[in-house]
Amino acid sequence: MLANEFKINECDKCVYIKDTPNHQVIVCLYVDVMLIISKDISDIDATKQILENKFDMKDLVVADVILGIGIHITPQGLALSQSHYIEKLLYKFKYMEFGIPKTPLDVSFALQKNKAIEELKRCYEEAIDNDNIKAIVLSGADGRFCGGLEISVVENVHKHGDISLLPDASIGLVVNKIENGKKPSVAAIQGFALGGGLELAMGCSARIATPKADLGLPELRLGVIPGCGGTQRLPRLVGTSKAVDMLMSSKSITSEEGKELGLIDAIVSSEELLTVARCWALDIVEGRQPNCNSLQKTDKLGTQDESLEILRSARQRYTVPHYRACLDVIEEGIISGGYSGVLKEDKVFKELVLSNTAKGLLHVFLAERATSKVPGVTDVGLKPRRIEKVAVIGGGLMGSGIATALIISNISVVLKEINHEYLLKAVKSVEENLQGFVTRGKLNQEKLKRTLSLLKGTLDFEDLKDVDMVIEAVNENVCLKQSIFEDIEKTCTSECIFASNTSTISLDVIGKRTSSQDRILGMHLFSPAHLMPLVEIVRTENTSPQVIVDVIKLTKILKKVPIVVKSCTGFAVNRSFFPYMQGPDLLANLGVDIFRIDRVITEFGMRLGPFQLQDVSGYGIFLAGVKEFAAAFPGRAFQSPLVQLMVENGREGKKNGKGYYTYNKGSKPEADHSVIEIVEESMQLTNIAPGGKPISVTDKEILEMIFFPVVNEACRVIEEGIVVRASDIDIASVHGFKFPSETGGIMFWADTIGSEYIYSKLKSWYEAYGDFFKPSTFLEQRAAEGLPLVRFWEALKEVVRGVPTSEKIVIAEDFNGHIGALPGGFGDVHGGFGFGDRNEEGTTLLEFARSFGLVVVNSGFLKKVGHLITFRSAIARTQIDFLLLRKGDRVLCKDCKVIRSENLSTQHRLLVMDLSIKKNRKRRSKEGRPRIKWGGLTPVKA
Repeated sequence: MLANEFKINECDKCVYIKDTPNHQVIVCLYVDVMLIISKDISDIDATKQILENKFDMKDLVVADVILGIGIHITPQGLALSQSHYIEKLLYKFKYMEFGIPKTPLDVSFALQKNKAIEELKRCYEEAIDNDNIKAIVLSGADGRFCGGLEISVVENVHKHGDISLLPDASIGLVVNKIENGKKPSVAAIQGFALGGGLELAMGCSARIATPKADLGLPELRLGVIPGCGGTQRLPRLVGTSKAVDMLMSSKSITSEEGKELGLIDAIVSSEELLTVARCWALDIVEGRQPNCNSLQKTDKLGTQDESLEILRSARQRYTVPHYRACLDVIEEGIISGGYSGVLKEDKVFKELVLSNTAKGLLHVFLAERATSKVPGVTDVGLKPRRIEKVAVIGGGLMGSGIATALIISNISVVLKEINHEYLLKAVKSVEENLQGFVTRGKLNQEKLKRTLSLLKGTLDFEDLKDVDMVIEAVNENVCLKQSIFEDIEKTCTSECIFASNTSTISLDVIGKRTSSQDRILGMHLFSPAHLMPLVEIVRTENTSPQVIVDVIKLTKILKKVPIVVKSCTGFAVNRSFFPYMQGPDLLANLGVDIFRIDRVITEFGMRLGPFQLQDVSGYGIFLAGVKEFAAAFPGRAFQSPLVQLMVENGREGKKNGKGYYTYNKGSKPEADHSVIEIVEESMQLTNIAPGGKPISVTDKEILEMIFFPVVNEACRVIEEGIVVRASDIDIASVHGFKFPSETGGIMFWADTIGSEYIYSKLKSWYEAYGDFFKPSTFLEQRAAEGLPLVRFWEALKEVVRGVPTSEKIVIAEDFNGHIGALPGGFGDVHGGFGFGDRNEEGTTLLEFARSFGLVVVNSGFLKKVGHLITFRSAIARTQIDFLLLRKGDRVLCKDCKVIRSENLSTQHRLLVMDLSIKKNRKRRSKEGRPRIKWGGLTPVKA
């Protein structure tokens, strides 16, 4: 019997229809399945057709998600099966993207995710009650399993502060329905199973996956712990050590590694996935495969002492509170059992969701996604061109780091130097960088050799003739850079992109001698370039949108985060944080203990205090930076003699082991209190301490006096349109300056404090200690109107989302200013610009309009009192003459024209008004309809 040969265990309801040397057909009346086993597949389709006709089985289908399937494929691939009378799952387990959708979600849509969980519970109940259904297979859609809970659900919880808005998925679904249900479930994983998606899969009796599927629990990077049993089931499936590693790192593994660890039961092709999953499900029913309840497994945990030692060691490495909370929850399960661990996990998860850390990290997550969206550049249909070969000119610290980042990402590099000695040194630096990846376990020796083969050294510009891009990374010498750009223009193709890694010199000056202004941009990486994640893409007025799109794509290939900025001294990161270089020195000259300053800053979350940072980075770099910004912004720069005095006293920081701290090999840096004498000498020279005596400040005031000037300068960066959006500053601060990510970034953190408070403190320090603390105009205006620095548009989104689609909406604003790149329009009247590139506020306006299907209109109708709302802002009296309204409602505004280039002035806030503008003045006067005001503005007479 072939059935015996293939070890198929038929039940007592199986009927043999045909049994020949080549074919055997079984119809199982128990589960309504026809199974054809064949040693000769050449005529199997004909056999299948005969049987379909004989038994009236014409509707043989394979559904995406199947209930009650029995299918068996032998390892030899000789069996073919189809299911008869298949029940389809009423709710198809759809892929839910782990992040914010491309189009904004309103609250009702977000809540559907809760309803989806409830629907899935209901479908499980129906499946369990249906005697024709024997097992359940869960699969995804569009080649992906599930990415977990929709981000918008968490946003909604943050908005309302209501934890009940979260779905009951952990106990209600995974434990009660999937894991402890009367019928086994099998997860068919394709593409990825992340977060809650993997947690659902771990609740199943088995997991079948396709090759290279991503599996992981990334919740900690969002400030929470897994909330559907992941902290309990993962250790029981892969072991405590590996589970802790996966959870703490938030990194995913492949399905192949999952198979080795025991997380995945089988790996099959995508074509076979559902077939094998159905077969496995029936095998569990029939006892041919184990029905595994992962929450009850203990064999992978080892002894309790072993697991607790792993957790103890992890606590020494991971000190952030929500990481510690995750380890505590794992420990609860190890000591008290899996179900007890699930209960504690559910409680801790809900506590963490509403924490400031979760709010901050979610903001960073969403803001990071937004950085690569540049209105007028990435939304005009341009497709990025492939960059496969790059030339790096200059093999010093930055050049060798950039070359390393490129080849590690499988991009060929031509590294040019001026002589053999420098070239050999540059290649050796690249090799050392790669060896660092090997040491950290991120690269093996075979891959090391393949990666190095992508690097070619040269002394000749002719070897650059076929590259797609050139990145110049030489010293900050204007003439040298100009000469290089002249040479590469002569050598390279007409489509080659020219980038400079400069951090100080204007790109217009660098490319002055070329005729390729549209192909020139800055690509500012941070040291070490192969490790630091941020890239500032610096555009000029002439940079082609296509080039920007190309370089954004390149940074993604390098697994780095791009922010697109305009050229200015220091760009976004160094410009915003230059007060951080000077503020601590100012405090030191006011008599505040430097080691206390370092302690306050590191306790806040910075990796190094400002004075230890000076030691590590080098006094030469520090002095050059101070000089650069003092030249650019002399009115608000504070120049302290302290660092120069340190150098004159033979101190060079970590370089010679003597700075504010002493550095001995093999030991931690130790505070050198003898440096106080140098600090006191600096205080005497600056003579800024009131009465010559040290000021008295609290730790809180130290923190504020150092970081509020950073917020203040970032406000200027936003006001000047250096960044695309305010949240880009947050990403710049987190990835470029290592500002604590759990705060949400420097501007998000500032908004949690309030613009009014920050302004008042800066103003008082400005009056006491000088121009370094002088509040910016942007901050003054926001504080006067009570506006947040970053989240104004988020607040407006909630207002718009709250207006039913059945109601009309008009958002009106004084658009005086017309801020663009070129003078014109009403510039002579309103002090703004009418043409050219949009500023940050105008860009945000158009993004907002597109998101909600709004159009921007110019009120071209006759400007009478009856048509306009006049109000008083913090600093001016003005009239509304521009509107945002839904596309279908444009006809309601008489004589309006749609415009695409106007933008918001930062001096006034929005308000919502009625649509009575379409009516004549007399009729409206009779009705006496009140106008709807939003934002607390004060109406006045025109």
